[in-house]
Amino acid sequence: MEKYSEMSREQLLTLKKELEHQYADIKAQGLNLDMSRGKPGTEQLDLSMGMMQVLANREELKCETGVDCRNYGVIDGIPEAKRLLGQISEVDPEHIIIYGNSSLNVMFDSIARSMTHGVMGNTPWCKLDKVKFLCPVPGYDRHFKITEFFGIEMINVPMSPEGPDMDMVEKLVSEDDSIKGIWCVPKYSNPQGYTYSARTVQRFANLKPAAPDFRIYWDNAYSVHHLYDEDQDFLLEILTECAKAGNPDIVYKFTSTSKISFPGSGIAAVAASKANLDDFRKYMQIQTIGHDKLNQLRHVKFFKNLEGIHAHMRKHADIIRPKFELVLNILERELGGLGIGEWTNPKGGYFISFDSMEGCAKNIVTKAKEAGVVMTGAGATYPYGKDPKDSNIRIAPTFPSMEELEKAANVFVVCVKLASVEKLLAE
Repeated sequence: MEKYSEMSREQLLTLKKELEHQYADIKAQGLNLDMSRGKPGTEQLDLSMGMMQVLANREELKCETGVDCRNYGVIDGIPEAKRLLGQISEVDPEHIIIYGNSSLNVMFDSIARSMTHGVMGNTPWCKLDKVKFLCPVPGYDRHFKITEFFGIEMINVPMSPEGPDMDMVEKLVSEDDSIKGIWCVPKYSNPQGYTYSARTVQRFANLKPAAPDFRIYWDNAYSVHHLYDEDQDFLLEILTECAKAGNPDIVYKFTSTSKISFPGSGIAAVAASKANLDDFRKYMQIQTIGHDKLNQLRHVKFFKNLEGIHAHMRKHADIIRPKFELVLNILERELGGLGIGEWTNPKGGYFISFDSMEGCAKNIVTKAKEAGVVMTGAGATYPYGKDPKDSNIRIAPTFPSMEELEKAANVFVVCVKLASVEKLLAE
């Protein structure tokens, strides 16, 4: 295929008319499709329905220590839930605290606590002149919304297939004590699907921050979310590496079952050093008399152990793998060789990252919406919603049916082509 940039103006004008005709036909269909957020589809949610029947009688309502899970108590999680989430997180149960359904909620709480009461006896952030966070980009919009909400200044750090630019991270963290943290999605990252290399993880573990209360916010949301059985990314375990480096307190590792069982009623966990967990428990004793232990018990009885989790996630993969492959095949068939877009080919996680020609992403997303396909907003993968190149678009294939997804992907590529031609003609 001839690259658009190599076409004559006359060829581009002819192509523009053809694409405008296709686009008008699509708009006339009155589509109402959604590829905006990485939600599990109904078929995936149905996989966990057996969890609703595992607590059938009174004898099954007690955890292994004999505590009635219907009642108050057990602030940091029942032992069997700690073991299960510890296995998922690759840490011993004593390094785990179990929370409610959302790891995002725990991250928000952690930032809020750091603002008002500080981290392990350090000055509360709200009393400092300046607080900054490093943000690998493109990245997870909800992470960025948390730090923006608290007025924390965000600094972009470029991502690569190896992870964040560690030369930049090391320099900034070592020189500036107002930098208090970094957001990380280290495995099958949102939105690119990258997994940090072993060297990147080791460099994180060996950071020498100027701020004693600097923390790595390690959101390992997709730790068991592989698309393929035989071709999976490997991520070095961060707490182990931090302990080896003499830096045990530098990281908070978050995980949840939100995209394993039910996003609306999963369980979340934090893995961290003893000192960090003791710091967490101080505020938990004021905040709660215990998270939902029945839900913790349901998860343990349904999944039983890590092998049960892996078997369950293979069922998820069987549902969503064809969706990823469908979108990737359409992108390659329709856009390959045209020089108007690049995209990632992830082995797991929930997203495909698409980079258009510079200055085209907002136009593409707007065109798609007008044609009846809702995408994640252009710029959402950058702090403050400002993509400096206006090029990155997050594609979420999981929620629509295969039929809806095929329609949506075909609409998307027409919008990419049309926006690209308009851009080239305007130059």
